[in-house]
Parts: sequence; structure tokens; C-alpha cells
Amino acid sequence: MASTGAKQPKKGILERLNAGETVIGDGGFVFALEKRGFVKAGPWTPEAAVEHPEAVRQLHREFLRAGSNVMQTFTFYASDDKLENRGNYVFEKFSGQAVNEAACDIAREVADEGDALVAGGVSQTPSYLSCKSEADVKAIFKKQLDVFQKKNVDFLIAEYFEHVEEAAWAVEVLKGSGKPVAATMCIGPEGDLNGVPPGECAVQLVKAGAAIVGVNCHFDPMTALKTVKLMKEGLVAAKVKAHLMIQPIAYHTPDCGKQGFIDLPEFPFALEPRIITRWDVQKYAREAYKLGIRYIGGCCGFEPYHIRAIAEELAPERGFLPKASEKHGNWGSGLDMHTKPWVRARARRDYWEKLLPASGRPYCPSMSKPDAWGVTKGAAELMQQKEATTEQQLKELFEKQKLS
Repeated sequence: MASTGAKQPKKGILERLNAGETVIGDGGFVFALEKRGFVKAGPWTPEAAVEHPEAVRQLHREFLRAGSNVMQTFTFYASDDKLENRGNYVFEKFSGQAVNEAACDIAREVADEGDALVAGGVSQTPSYLSCKSEADVKAIFKKQLDVFQKKNVDFLIAEYFEHVEEAAWAVEVLKGSGKPVAATMCIGPEGDLNGVPPGECAVQLVKAGAAIVGVNCHFDPMTALKTVKLMKEGLVAAKVKAHLMIQPIAYHTPDCGKQGFIDLPEFPFALEPRIITRWDVQKYAREAYKLGIRYIGGCCGFEPYHIRAIAEELAPERGFLPKASEKHGNWGSGLDMHTKPWVRARARRDYWEKLLPASGRPYCPSMSKPDAWGVTKGAAELMQQKEATTEQQLKELFEKQKLS
């Protein structure tokens, strides 16, 4: 029988993971687009999806070409309460629905250019930090879910949660769609901000309805791996099954406390000296794979070349290289064509694996003292407001910073 030319349906996220395939996530959007001039640091809201869709589309395409199997909608901090928060004009000008719909459309357009799935994402809310009720917080998630269902995303991600209670609420809402749900928390080995250990967090998320659990953001790859290992141990001890997922930041954070990189004095405008190299990423990808994690990606700071490094490191297991490797020799093999002989001599894996990169900053310390204020849900400083921070409020914060 002659072929009809009909396009075969893509395998779903659980179909891929259940078959043992490695799924490569994408990288960071808010940091990348802030550097490119399309996102405002502070609010970190995704109005670029409607203001500058071409910028969002291009970044998606770069991640797809680098090897990403998931186009996560640019809906981080796109809940209605966040879009209204801190004097942001987005909600009144565009509406939360418009931002979420535009993000879904862009992600779908690019995903359909390759073998990628679309994941609709929700994250922590100002409502939770301001001690709103469970019903109020869940209503916020439901508004975003309504858009994701309308746009028929392939699966859902509840990401960037510091409190497992809120993360579980998000999962409970998202699972009502009938689509697979992944849940990642921005926590380290110490657990969530209420002291709930990573293993227990993982168990609670699975019991809430998540089929995939892990961590994203706040900590570097090696710290994140320690946290996922604890999650895995907790799941095993509780005899609960789930796939594992990891999407750390692309900055070294050995000096971070419980709150992660947002405590660092360099956050967010002077983090570049901490950026991990592509060789760090290859080591991370290998260690993640050895731990049994099969959904491996990145968060803030992860650029397309970092994602390409994951795809290249795991090419033997996956059986192919990404399109972005066409112009790139793995482990520096392309350097054998360089003009200078000493650069040609670097065209080998053992050179890059053993290199200890210098920062070029003679008087800079190797680590910083984090701003460990220790505030979380319920603290007066975390009560969210729609208005911009007043001069008096800023003065009070400056004084508190001096004492910390």
C-alpha cells in the first residue's frame, strides 16, 4: 500500500521515559532574554512572548537545534498575581491569558519543527508567599491550566517551588487535565524552606499526582545531583515509583545556603564569573545519567551550547548527535584546523577534562558570603504588593542588609 504521507504522532513524555529514552530539556529563558534586552530583571515576567515573540521563538529554535526534546512554554511567573505584582503593566496591557496563549503558540510552532514536545509550566506564586488560602492559590494555577488545555500542550510542569506544600497544590491542579505532570523544586540537599527533606518532598509530589519529580534552578549541577539522589533514596524507601528530572542553573554555587544563588551578592547582574563550561556540563550529564535520571536539562544561565554539551555527551546512548553539532567538533576536535600550533594541541578530550579555568580576576575571592536573611512564607518582607517598592521600604531593606 502506498504511503499516505501522514505525519506519525510523536511519542509522549511518559512513552519516551518508560522506554528508557533520555529526554533533554531546554535551558534558561528569563536570564537569556534579560541579557538580550527582552526581560526585566526583578519581576522576571514573560511578557516578551507578546512584545517580542521573535526573540522567544529564536531562543526556542536554538535549544531545539542544540538537542532539546522539550519546548517548555515561556510561562515562568506568568500567573495572574505575578503579572499584576510590583507595578508590572503587563496584566493591564496584555492580560495573563494573552501572555500564556502566546507562549504556548510559539512553543508549539518550534516543537513541530522537530521531534520535541510542548510542556506547559507553572511556578511559585506571590499569593502563596503572602499566605493566601489553598483555594486562592489553586485558582491561580487553574487559570494557567485552562490555557494549556485550550492549546493542547503535551504535558505539564510545576517548577521552581521552594515549599513542597505549594508544589503539591500545583500538581493536584495540573493532574486534573489528565496529562502527565512533572514537578521540580528549587531546593538543595537541605530540603524545602520549611525543612522538609528532599526524599519526603519527592514522595509528597508523587502522591499528589506527579509522574516525574526532581529539581530545577537555584543550585549548580553537582549540588542538584546530590538533591535528586536524596529524592531517589526517599522514593525507594517509600516504595514509590517516578521518573527523575533535573534542570540546574549554569553557575557554580558551592558557597550557597538553603536559598541558593539568589542569596549570592552577585545575583543577578555579576554571575558571569561563575558560569559553568561546556565541559562541566558534559560531566554533569554523565553523572545524571549514571544516577538514573532520564530527563536532563538546564535552567537559568543554561544557553544552547550547554544543552548541546548534554546531547553530545549522551550521543552514544541516544544514537545520534544534534543538528548544532554539525559545526562543532566534540571535545575540541575542530581545533586541529586552527592556525596556531599550540591551539591545535588542545584538540583532545584529556586537555579539556583536566583544565582548571582561570577567572582573570586577580583580586576576586573564589567564593562569596551569601545574604542569608532566612525569610520565607509569612515574613513581613515577603508580603507581596502590586505597587513598586517605596523609598521607605527600600531604606528599611538597606538597613537590614547592613545588619545581616
